[in-house]
Amino acid sequence: MEIFKIVAFAFVALSIFLLFKDRRNDLSILIALVAGIIIFLFIIGQLSDVIYFLKNIADRANIDSVYIGIVFKILAIAYLASFCSEICKDAGASSIASKVDFSAKILILGLAIPILMAVLDTILQML
Repeated sequence: MEIFKIVAFAFVALSIFLLFKDRRNDLSILIALVAGIIIFLFIIGQLSDVIYFLKNIADRANIDSVYIGIVFKILAIAYLASFCSEICKDAGASSIASKVDFSAKILILGLAIPILMAVLDTILQML
C-alpha cells in the first residue's frame, strides 16, 4: 500500500528534519519542503485517477465542465495554500502563514462566484 511508503518516508524525513532543526534551521526548512514535494509526487498518480473519476461523473450528470474546472482550481488553491502555510509555520513565520491562508480564502471566494451565481439562478428559476 502506498500509505506505508508515504508514512515511512515521512518518518525518515522527520528524523532528518529534527536532527537539523536546532543546528541549521535553514536546512531543516529545505528538508521539510523537499519532503513535502516528494510525498506529493508519491500521490500524483492517485490524484490523476481522482480527477478522471470526477470528470467522468460530471459528464454523466451533464454538469458544465467550466464548473468542474473551477472546483479543481479551488481544491488546488486550498491544498497549495495549506502546504505553504505549514512550511511557513515550520520556519517560524506564522504571520506569513496567516497571510497565505487569508489570500487563499479570498482567491477561493473569487473563483466561487460563478458557481454561486449559477445556484442562485437555478433557485430563482424554480420560484
